[in-house]
Amino acid sequence: MNDRRTAELISFVRKHSPFYRELYADLPDGVSELAALPITDHTAYWNAHGMDKSHLLTGPHTEGLVFKSGGTTGSPKVAVYTRDEWRAMCRLFGTALPATGLRAGDRVANLFYAGELYSSFVFTYDLLQEAPVPTVQLPIAGSSPLDFTVAALRDFSATVIAAPPTALCRLARHVIETAGPLLGIRLALFSGEAFYDDQLALLTEAFPNITARSIGYASVDAGILAGSVIDDADTRVHEVFTADKVVELIDPETGEPVTETDRPGRVVATDLARRLMPVIRYPVGDIAEWTDYERRRFRLLGRSEEGARVGVVTVYLEDLRAAVAAVDEDGTVAGMQVVLRHRDGRDELTIRMASDATADPARVAERDVLESALLRGLAAQRPMLAQEASLGNIHPLAVEWVAPDGLAINARTGKQLRLLDERA
Repeated sequence: MNDRRTAELISFVRKHSPFYRELYADLPDGVSELAALPITDHTAYWNAHGMDKSHLLTGPHTEGLVFKSGGTTGSPKVAVYTRDEWRAMCRLFGTALPATGLRAGDRVANLFYAGELYSSFVFTYDLLQEAPVPTVQLPIAGSSPLDFTVAALRDFSATVIAAPPTALCRLARHVIETAGPLLGIRLALFSGEAFYDDQLALLTEAFPNITARSIGYASVDAGILAGSVIDDADTRVHEVFTADKVVELIDPETGEPVTETDRPGRVVATDLARRLMPVIRYPVGDIAEWTDYERRRFRLLGRSEEGARVGVVTVYLEDLRAAVAAVDEDGTVAGMQVVLRHRDGRDELTIRMASDATADPARVAERDVLESALLRGLAAQRPMLAQEASLGNIHPLAVEWVAPDGLAINARTGKQLRLLDERA
């Protein structure tokens, strides 16, 4: 850890950010180690930062970019960057692109999402412009009609396709059903969600010469964290950008930093360079394990309890809990947890709710009314869930009822689990 830079960042945010000033109020002056700081509470972080007024920012946002990071339509989570922060981030991320297998002269079809304050298309465009590998970009975007996309891939001799795995699979199905195999595509660069073996089989059928690699590990809120590792066949393995980015793995039960290999921990990120909207010991929302601690290489294992990622859609657990509470006026639900599954090439999010109504036939109708109201409310709050399901990118949102003792618990501590990621 760079103690000097850490100390300077802590001093800066205590002076300029009301949120961090309050969070660190009980700490002595001159703190220079991240381990001395509390892990930032995800809900408190976002409650302090609104579109109209922010207690998190260290100053006014007068130039740069604004992006939306998950949340519901009623309470979107908005991440902001200065122009210099964004440029520096794209340059650093671009340095890792050669490790993905990108070659000079590649013709890259950018099929990430654009518009509506989403960052993936803009970020991919900018980092390719900054990359040390010269390429030709085809800015097609994921919203383009599939017939147009396939024609553009052919007409402009694309060699690389860059998109979330669900979008890659949707394109692959269309290619198989209409155009037949495209032999010129040799590399798929994915991000935003996990990539599974059944998805690779589908891609290979559509693009027989393809290899799939992670373009890197980043998020709108936490920024860039790690790059792909070319000498590891596991696409879940990434190497931390050590210059400005600090990644810690924290034991979810003890809160202790994890340094040994093959021991899962929550991914907690600190950005030493980002100043307008500081990210310090921020829970990214993933579980990972070190594969080589000295080289700062880790393997992503699934989601932690901050948010559920289904396809390209992030649904925060606090938002789900609030949605259930809003329709459960009679106290039917005794508890809930979220279950993530992957089947038939697609992700599925299930809200598992516990209730004694499952054992009482007279209350089944009451339960069904609550379930319908919940699904309607979530469709209005997070319309992208329904949109992605209608496109066949994910399974429709599901509800599962269990008895009050039917919620999964941690076998070691006996605590109820808020999220189960069964995909890994």
